[in-house]
Amino acid sequence: MVLVLDQGSKIWVKTSMYIGQEFQMAGNWFFIHFTENNGMAFGMEFAGENGKLYLTLFRIAASIAMLIYLIKIVRDKEHSGLIVSFALIFAGALGNIIDSVFYGVIFEHSHHQIAELLPEAGGYSKLFYGKVVDMLYFPIYSNQFPEWLPLVGGDPFLFFRPVFNVADTAISTGVISIVVFQKKFFPK
Repeated sequence: MVLVLDQGSKIWVKTSMYIGQEFQMAGNWFFIHFTENNGMAFGMEFAGENGKLYLTLFRIAASIAMLIYLIKIVRDKEHSGLIVSFALIFAGALGNIIDSVFYGVIFEHSHHQIAELLPEAGGYSKLFYGKVVDMLYFPIYSNQFPEWLPLVGGDPFLFFRPVFNVADTAISTGVISIVVFQKKFFPK
């Protein structure tokens, strides 16, 4: 379900919006804002083009290991909350891997235009070099730092700046659940 919702929302955004386009969903605190990143948190990059490939291959290997562990905890009838948490992390990781592996091949670029799915001329990149689609933006609170604060005094402050996707939400929910309920999930 998470994977279907993640990919459905990403494909809808890619085929309905151009990069930077946004529309308001609820007040000034929830927007659909289309952006893409090379696959690391907050748009960070790792060692250029080769780093993108290494990151994608690492994610695939980590996801295979996670799937093996998920199968093990299901067979061992571990706590259902632990199983759901790992399933969320796995589904989210798989959703972002799909973007990284395939989106460069199956979509044209989205700069100043709406991307076409399966364009005749080919995609914007090659296999394993696609960008991850993000669209959920919650700028919940904005203000200015007090003038008396060193280094940032008077600068604008925005909470919550990151733009993310359904896969990121699933991963975060799974990780937070494991941390919060670790004593229940891993009794001594």
